[in-house]
Amino acid sequence: MIGYDDFQKVDIRVGRIVQAEPFPEAKKPAIKLWVDFGGDLGVKKSSAQITVHYTPEALIGRQVLAVVNFPPRQIGPVKSEVLVLGVPDAAGEVVLIGPGQDVPLGGRLF
Repeated sequence: MIGYDDFQKVDIRVGRIVQAEPFPEAKKPAIKLWVDFGGDLGVKKSSAQITVHYTPEALIGRQVLAVVNFPPRQIGPVKSEVLVLGVPDAAGEVVLIGPGQDVPLGGRLF
């Protein structure tokens, strides 16, 4: 088990997808994302294997939750700066997690 202090170390924030593009260079089908967290965090890049349920065009404007304090990770030619969060559906395909209504950008999950 982890304690609440351990959970607090993971910085999960809400952001809005402002740009999304196909990522044909990825080993598995993926989409490149630019997520705006507002304030000091600003826009961060990521990539996600979410092509089964989403198209790049449908993602624009969607609010999502992401871990913003992991170190950047190189994924092919893209440096992923945040980890966008999702859960698997019954077939194991990723469904993004986001608030049920619009909330201010940069809001922290607690």
